[in-house]
Amino acid sequence: MGGARLLTAGVCSVTYRPLPADRVIALAARAGLDHIEWGQDAHIPLGDVAEALRVAEATRAAGLSVSAFGSYYRAGAIADPGEDRRVWRDVLAAARALDAPRIRVWAGGRGSAEASPAERRRTLSALRRCVDTAGDIAVATEYHADTLTDDSGSARAMLDEVPGLRTYWQPPNGMPDDEALTGLRAVLDRVDAVHVFSWWPTPRERWPLDHRAALWREVVRLLASTGRRVAASIEFVPGDDPGMLAGEAASLRRHLTAADRRQDVRGVPES
Repeated sequence: MGGARLLTAGVCSVTYRPLPADRVIALAARAGLDHIEWGQDAHIPLGDVAEALRVAEATRAAGLSVSAFGSYYRAGAIADPGEDRRVWRDVLAAARALDAPRIRVWAGGRGSAEASPAERRRTLSALRRCVDTAGDIAVATEYHADTLTDDSGSARAMLDEVPGLRTYWQPPNGMPDDEALTGLRAVLDRVDAVHVFSWWPTPRERWPLDHRAALWREVVRLLASTGRRVAASIEFVPGDDPGMLAGEAASLRRHLTAADRRQDVRGVPES
């Protein structure tokens, strides 16, 4: 699966937190997806390297790859430096056991407007250490409320201050399409992965992906224009229903394939 395509389709294991890892693998394979982002909270607990190795092997055996380790490490939020280093070592160990090319981390524990200058400096320092110690594994921040990436300007400034740091992107809750796309453009050169879902206008209203088809068509066009490999992972489906995954995967693949074809025809990246 995947071949030489720049844009690949997958699923985040948090989509189905209550299900065992093997069931998530079976669902992803049946839906024709390329990869799985394995989450720390339900499927790859820190400290259980044996389980991470087992899940990685089962993922590969099903013809899938691991796109990332979705950690819940919050850079700069752990007060005890020794505990912070221990947690990060466990995160790295899990990612290496999964043979994950990327680790998702969180940019602190407060929103950009609430974080004090000292908290921001501490978060940036921790992110630099993550990048410096991760070796060939990319470190990418979740694009999320209550962190330094809750605002595209703050996210851009953070990326500029931490060389080598990458980021995810997802549409902020309640933000209209044009504003969400403006935010994506602000960080596009550092986006390696996107979380794909259609919540509108609040997280309580979870729709099929095509409910916001216009948004996702433009998102994948922008991603394709970079000429880089980008992992697009379905993160939530309506009702958390396993039966929804195949249809959502088909919708996502349709958008990705159309964007790849347009890029092949043009031959050069768009802006």
